[in-house]
Amino acid sequence: MSTDGSCPTCHRVLESPQIASTVPIHRQVTAENLNLRRLANGLADDDDAKAPWHFKLLVVALCVYLGWRVVQIFI
Repeated sequence: MSTDGSCPTCHRVLESPQIASTVPIHRQVTAENLNLRRLANGLADDDDAKAPWHFKLLVVALCVYLGWRVVQIFI
């Protein structure tokens, strides 16, 4: 794109996108209204997401394993 906004091959003037003017002010993303947890989880409501049951099972199994390894040190 050349400096005047035209295409270098066909010389048509391309329209620049007007993103800021088409988005209402109350819908713009700012530091105050950005919710990273909601974006990461894709949740429609503000409920906290819980860990799945198989993750909890793995954490319990890891604790049991590491606990047994500590017991083996002293036996």
